[in-house]
Amino acid sequence: MVNKSLLFAWIVSIISMIGSLFFSERMGFIPCTLCWYQRILMYPFVIFLGIAFYRNDREIYKYILPMSVIGMIMSSYHYALQKIPAMHEFSACTNGVPCSGQYINWFGFVTIPFLALIAFTFITIMMLLLWKRK
Repeated sequence: MVNKSLLFAWIVSIISMIGSLFFSERMGFIPCTLCWYQRILMYPFVIFLGIAFYRNDREIYKYILPMSVIGMIMSSYHYALQKIPAMHEFSACTNGVPCSGQYINWFGFVTIPFLALIAFTFITIMMLLLWKRK
């Protein structure tokens, strides 16, 4: 039986990784410090969730859930830096690309950290569903 929560979380992590690599490698967007931290949290999900899906490991939520919640918090903070001007003085990016910069701004609110927030939130929900079913 296919575990849909694991499958969907794995697909979202793959899309997130490919999307971030597309933005940096194809579009030439240089990641800021917070973008790197979000990648550090997201990229292992591709491997961990893939193995968990293959093995139908419903216990993976114990490892993925804390990392995805941290990713949600980090993405929310990064998005706030971009969208709330008063937050600029609390920026974690002191060198290189500013964290408040917006390479994309689709529909006036969709930025790269927002996309990461959506991905981390979706993965968190899928892991909570796994936990609940246990």
